[in-house]
Amino acid sequence: MIAVHGLRLRAGAFALEGISFEVPSRGYAVLMGRTGSGKTTLLEAICGLNRPAAGSIRLTGREVTGLPPAERDIGYVPQDRALFTTMSVYENLAFALSVRRWTKTQIDRRVGELANLLNIRPLLGRMPQGLSGGESQRVALGRALAARPSVLLLDEPLSALDDQSRGEMHALLKSVREQTDVTTLHVTHHVDDAEQLADQVLMIENGKIRETQSKPYEDHREIPRPGETSVRHNL
Repeated sequence: MIAVHGLRLRAGAFALEGISFEVPSRGYAVLMGRTGSGKTTLLEAICGLNRPAAGSIRLTGREVTGLPPAERDIGYVPQDRALFTTMSVYENLAFALSVRRWTKTQIDRRVGELANLLNIRPLLGRMPQGLSGGESQRVALGRALAARPSVLLLDEPLSALDDQSRGEMHALLKSVREQTDVTTLHVTHHVDDAEQLADQVLMIENGKIRETQSKPYEDHREIPRPGETSVRHNL
């Protein structure tokens, strides 16, 4: 579970005030809003990269507001993917495990599991510079999942992909959810991502989360879009 209550964040003149929401365990929430509305700022606060001025963050029932990123049990895919360009795909996937002092046997086994899950086994010996956008995104996702986090945060993970690659990633993210039970918060501008993936949609506007909807999507027309007012619940 991701539970955010009364969060206040400031960055210069910009501020988020009174942010509260919950994503249930194994849920998939999509966070939408206009460019500059604070979606990435909020994601970074949950990661531990931005310190809130007030409020609390609980992950899987644990208070983490004051903890450093490494102690939050989070996998994070930033907008730019941030792959290590001097490391092979295998080394990118293994990095977090090496830091945690996993044995070579354990690392090999886990990298193999990720390669099968994400269909990237042929890429393990390659360098990030030679990968396509879709391949890079799979590797970034694998690196975020490597240590089996309980929470996965995705910041515009599909924004640079063409329609075919986006559809493939939708299918992959559904498979990841089914096979890992990870709780996911996914930032996007694309309504199609919410239609395909989300069972909860959050809208951020004017420094607050104004709208939220929680239901399995049987009717795509009910998904709230930026600027629309038809919602199920108001926070």
